[in-house]
This record gives sequence, C-alpha cells and structure tokens, in this order.
Amino acid sequence: MRSAHVDCFARDRLPPPELQPEFLFDLPELHYPERLNAASALVDGPPADAPALINHAGTWTYGAMRDLSDRIARLLVEEEGLVPGNRVLLRGPNGAILFAAWLGVLKAGGIVVATMPILRPREIAPVVARARIHHAIVDDRHLADFLTAADETGLIRSLLTYHGDAGGGAMERRLEGVAGGFAAVDTHRDDVALIAFTSGTTGRPKGCVHYHRDVLAPADSFARHVLKPEPGGRWLCSAPIAFTFGLGMQLIFPWRFGGAAVTVEQPGPKSLLEAVAKHEVTILATAPTAYKAMLPMLGEHDLTSLATCVSAGEHLPAATWHAWRDATGLGIVDGIGATEMMHIFISASGDDIRPGATGKAVPGYRACVLDGVGRPLPHGIGRLAVKGPTGCRYFDDERQRDYVRDGWNVTGDTFRQDEEGYFRYVARSDDMIVSAGYNIGAPEVENALHLHAAVAECAVIGVSCPERGQKVKAFIVLAAGHSASPELAQALQDHVKAAIAPYKYPREVEFVDALPRTATGKLQRFALKS
Repeated sequence: MRSAHVDCFARDRLPPPELQPEFLFDLPELHYPERLNAASALVDGPPADAPALINHAGTWTYGAMRDLSDRIARLLVEEEGLVPGNRVLLRGPNGAILFAAWLGVLKAGGIVVATMPILRPREIAPVVARARIHHAIVDDRHLADFLTAADETGLIRSLLTYHGDAGGGAMERRLEGVAGGFAAVDTHRDDVALIAFTSGTTGRPKGCVHYHRDVLAPADSFARHVLKPEPGGRWLCSAPIAFTFGLGMQLIFPWRFGGAAVTVEQPGPKSLLEAVAKHEVTILATAPTAYKAMLPMLGEHDLTSLATCVSAGEHLPAATWHAWRDATGLGIVDGIGATEMMHIFISASGDDIRPGATGKAVPGYRACVLDGVGRPLPHGIGRLAVKGPTGCRYFDDERQRDYVRDGWNVTGDTFRQDEEGYFRYVARSDDMIVSAGYNIGAPEVENALHLHAAVAECAVIGVSCPERGQKVKAFIVLAAGHSASPELAQALQDHVKAAIAPYKYPREVEFVDALPRTATGKLQRFALKS
C-alpha cells in the first residue's frame, strides 16, 4: 500500500499479519476505494445547509462543520506542525467543536486518540506515553487532569484548548484568523485513523487500531442493514465518542446517512429524555441500565418522535426490553460489540427481535461459538467468535495472541447459539460461576431478579464457598419505596427459585446504594469480587 503517513509509529507497532484476524468484505458496500479519507466521506456529501449537529448551544450545518474542521486541520498542519501519522489526543464531552476536531485530525492525516473527560491523570498518562502523543485538543473545562498527565509524560508539544460549544476559547480565537478550505490528505483506506483504548476492567488498557475503512464499515453493515436509517434522522447517544459505541451512534452513523447528531454534555436519564423531546430525536442509543432508569420518567416527556432505540455495552435483560416496549411501543434493538471490533456485530431489529436474545450475526459478519478446544460448534454453548470487515489489531500488545485464534476474534463472552442462529448471552467467559458442579451464568440470575418490583439494579458474582466451591451472591440496588431487610432478601431468593432452576438462586444477598461501573457504564464485577 502507498500510505500517506510520514510518521509510521502506529503502523510499525501493529501485530504481524499472521496474528491478525481474517477480514471479510462480502458485502459490495464494503468495497471501499483504495484512497479514502473517512472524514471527507462523512461530511462532504450532504447539502451545506442541512443540519449536522444540534445541542443546547445551537445548530451546526454540514457546511459549518466542513468549514470548522477544515480550519482545525489547517491550524494543526500549518501552525502546530502536525504531519500525517501523528497522534492527536482529544478530550471533552460530545459537542460540535470536539466532533469538528475529530474530523479535522483525520483530514490532516492524523490519528485520533479520543479520551473520556472523566479520566484522571493516572489513566491519561499511560495513553499519552504508549501512543507517543505530541498534539492535544482539550476542552478547557477538563484541562487540569490532562495537564497533570502531560507534565508526567513530558511529551505534549502542541496543546489547543477550546471552551465547549459556547465559544470564547483560545482555539476558537485562533481559528478566526485561519483561512477556510483544506484539501484532505489523500490517505489510504488502510492508513490508521484512530487508536481506541479500551475502558478496561483490570490491567493495562489495550489500544485498538482502526483504519479509515474501519470507520465506515459499521455504518455500512450494522447501521445500514439492521437500523435501516432514513436521511434526516436525529441521533442521540449517551456514550462519549471515546467509546466506539458512542463514536458510531453519535458521529459516524448520523453523518453517513445524512442525519444530525444531537449531543448532550451530561447524558443522564432525565437529560436524555429532555433532549429527545426538545430536539425531536428519532434514534436513541444508551445502556440497559439507562433504559430502566428512564421508565418512571416517561410520562413527563414527549417521545413521539422516537422511532428506534438501541442498547449495547452490557446485557439487556428481557424484563427491561418488555417494560420499555410496553411503555413506548418500541422494541429495543439489542447488540453486542467490542472496541476491538469497532462496533456492533450481533444484533436484530423489528420482527427479527427475540426478547432475551442478542440477535444474529450482522450482515457482513460471521459468528459462531467455540468448544473447549477452539472448534466451531453448529449450535450450543461456547466462547463467542466472530470475523468480518473489522477486527482486533492491538497496538503494541502481546495480548493479541489471546484475542485472535485461527482467524477468529474470540471476544471473551460465553453465548448459547440456537438452531435458528440466534445468540443468547450467558456470561463473560471468566465470570461463569461453578457451584457444586453446576455452571451458572450470572446474567441469568440477574434477569430473574430484575423481574421483582423491589430491584432497581443488580449484579451477581460467584464467591468462595467451602461446601460448593463457589456460591451465587447478589448485590441489589433497591427501587424507590423498598427498604433493605432480611425478609426482603428471603423474598428475593424465593422469587429467583420460582423463576429459574432453584440451584441458581443467590445464597447470599447484599443491599448496596450503587454498583461500581466503568467510565462507559459497564458493570465492574471485579470490583465486587474484591
């Protein structure tokens, strides 16, 4: 390939070809031209006066986003010394300036390393050091922790700061004197576009490398074939774009299909509902816990604009799916994805949804379950394996050998595949509870607990037990109007015994005020175990 990158640091640290997965490009829409700049592909097509991004600060058209991102690219190249292949750290909440910066970095041939604004110095510094980042664009409201990390690494040479979408920041003032128009760098479709660091649960965060074509592939597989979006749709997602679920649902998909991104800086359940009503959102994406938390508030907001709801990030309990459908008339589109895979690769929508099942392999992908020695099974229970147009390329990381096996991306999840091809989540492979010889999937017990009116949230783990090896323990966050008591704990245990096989019931129940979660909202079971 004829790379446009002058700085080859990222490419030189890719896993060797023999350790990379098999890539599939069966769908014609995945046959991208050799020369491809994903930023241009996303914003150059729609009419200049069509809305591209909407939030409390105003509306930005496609023409405005093209101009703003062009000027950011020119500023980076002509005044800040960026050369193609340099890594640029982005830090800030979802919004117009952050999204324009993301586009501008790619237009300039740079590599985006987006970080969540809630990360602290000890989490930021390893990312800066590992990716050898010299350029950063940071919302000045989230600057202090970044500066501490920058001082620790001593690597940052160029820092641009902005002030949310309100204007008045240092970068905005400089952009006023920068000429418009910028010819996007003629990148190869297999030039690195971004390094997405996993939110992680334990150990060193893994950097997942994605090319320019990988940016578009989830739009042309999952979004195009499962969500089937119409032009002009308004998309809202609670996840930041540092999380690839958020990057797809909030930035890539709206602009790939001529829609508008609706952004919320503090996307809690109430603010999500307010934004849906105010900006007539048509496609909403968030985590299962947020859907459950929004249920009591639905009557306070006008949600008639909503046409599609998407869930990812953790297992969607069937009880939450039914409660949301009963309240709104909308069946939630469930999906499983991974930072390693860029986005969702198993899902279903419309009449293909089976409540409690995640779905089937998304068009463009193949999936199976593997037995104990790594052989694909026609159906049954095993480790989930997938291959498609995207796949795992860890950045300078020996753990590549663990994730990719015989061309398959092995996700670390245990699933059951039925004879119809539907995949049903069982547990994280390392979270299976083995009690008195029985294999118990924590999510199955959690699903049963969620059916009880007293349970707002719950998490189930296995804890050491002299008699059984492990026993099932449940952590319960109570719904409003319920109080912790031994009698309620017993009632919940009896409830589970009646709902699923009695040997799966939680032999220990602990009531807690909140469950530990990662910055992206995923449950931290390891924190409960410790």
